[in-house]
Amino acid sequence: MYEKYTRQALPPKEYRELLGSALCVFNSNNAFVIENILRSDEGNNYNWYELMDCESGKLKEPLKNTITRKVGQSIAELFNELVYMRNRIIHSFQVTHEGEQILATKERIKDGNGQFKITEEYLLEFIAKNEKLSTELHKFRGF
Repeated sequence: MYEKYTRQALPPKEYRELLGSALCVFNSNNAFVIENILRSDEGNNYNWYELMDCESGKLKEPLKNTITRKVGQSIAELFNELVYMRNRIIHSFQVTHEGEQILATKERIKDGNGQFKITEEYLLEFIAKNEKLSTELHKFRGF
């Protein structure tokens, strides 16, 4: 598919909408994780500017020292899973699959060295898991 603004081949419009939604819900949750870290940081060890400068994967330690200490591993584990899934999306390349453009990543040699296709189902699963994380963060925040 082509658009007026580029001559490059693009995935179908619905796929691109899901891709944009996936990135937006993750970005929202990333900021919400930071908000919750700061709200539960009793020792004032962290500040918003430093946390916002961190890559998402580097929020593991602040998460462990704040939210995880108060409610256990579930929020941190889900966030880490989403970081991994998001990284697949961000570090992907475009392929033709069943006659349409989609994104894919290469699996590591030890995992078979094949292409991992980022399907609409993958994007929908990612969005649903972000919804679950958002719900858990709202519960943790308490209002």
